[in-house]
Amino acid sequence: MNDNRTFKLFFIVLIIAIICLLAFTGLGSPESRIIKGVNELRTGIDIRGGISAILEPVYPNGSEGRDIAEDLSASLRIIEDRLDAQGIYDKNIQIDSTNNRLVIDIPWAANETEFDPRKALDELGSTGALTFQEVNDEDFYKAPEELVPTGRVVLSGEHIKTARAYQDQNGQYFVLLELKPSGVEAFSKATKENIGKIIAIFIDDICISAPRVDSQITSTEASITGNFTFETAKALADKIRFGALPTKLEPVKVDSISAQLGKGALDVAVKAGIISFILVCIFMLLYYRLPGLIAVVALSGLLALQILTLANFNISVTLPGIGGIILSIGMSIDGNIVIFERIKEELRDGKSLRASIDAGFKRAFVAILDSNVTTIITAVVLYIMGSGPVRGFGVTLFFGTLFSFFSAVTASKMMLQGISAFRFSRNKWLFGVKGVKQIEEV
Repeated sequence: MNDNRTFKLFFIVLIIAIICLLAFTGLGSPESRIIKGVNELRTGIDIRGGISAILEPVYPNGSEGRDIAEDLSASLRIIEDRLDAQGIYDKNIQIDSTNNRLVIDIPWAANETEFDPRKALDELGSTGALTFQEVNDEDFYKAPEELVPTGRVVLSGEHIKTARAYQDQNGQYFVLLELKPSGVEAFSKATKENIGKIIAIFIDDICISAPRVDSQITSTEASITGNFTFETAKALADKIRFGALPTKLEPVKVDSISAQLGKGALDVAVKAGIISFILVCIFMLLYYRLPGLIAVVALSGLLALQILTLANFNISVTLPGIGGIILSIGMSIDGNIVIFERIKEELRDGKSLRASIDAGFKRAFVAILDSNVTTIITAVVLYIMGSGPVRGFGVTLFFGTLFSFFSAVTASKMMLQGISAFRFSRNKWLFGVKGVKQIEEV
């Protein structure tokens, strides 16, 4: 064992073990989770229920002649974007053209006891007119929620191209603004004149952030720094990015939706998934033996990564979404089977164990890449073209396929290469190879 193969083996196993532990326990106290685990997964309408509401447009005086159908269509797209940013894919939003209104169904929030449906709908239906405004000197030390618009507008929402949450090299989160060329000159002038002062960001009459100007900004990019967590940075970026609705939408009717399938259906789906996972593991261990054990370890990491992704990105889990997870298990095992069969062929031809592993992965790579790419394309199309639970299925299928490719090609390869450094691994029985007296290693 004069190479670093054993180090790679122990490193990958350790990483998978940590991922699995985090997936099932999370990190941090229940009140302030740093990393969310399986217990923080948010379920969708079909499992937990939600709210159904009717939103009607409210126009101020002097708005006669507006194209209501066009306003509703634009509002639908913006509300969908706002909900997508929160990981709520199992929504249902429709335009009632007869009565000129939107009908929307969304799931309950993760913390139902603190969830105010009407407040949530008011936020969704607010126009969200975005403005960057100068602040009076006497208001410099006020909290953002105490600030009121001054009318000295520096930028409006139409000058913002996008906003994203990022993390710097020191681990601090910030919001990166990208301006359209039309807003650069005005923002450069305003930041030059307000160095050391505040330019507040308002949605309607509510201040959502009050950053201090540190220097003149002359490019299309600007950053907002502060004591952000990922969630707060993302929330601010989402509010800035999605701009304003054409008009305010007022909820005129709000009803509760009972779970379409209920927790019992979730329990059945989870049990089915666990049984399938166990049966797959037993098959891999009995038929492929040592490589099968490697596949089981990699598959455990795959499931844990999916749980962490769904929990920490607040993606609603629906029954179709669980189907996407189970399908990704099949994708991962299918990739491992193709690889292991290629390795067995190489061993029968008399190659050494190390050479057989390298050749087996190389020969199987193209087939696995093709199948995963086509599945990812399908998942993307489902997300773009679908709605509600179909989108949820597309999301879990996308992440599952992505992780299954990593699991089958990278993690399994490194673990097999690492275990091949041990003398016991040259026993032909461990690979189920017939017609070979002893596996050689060079």
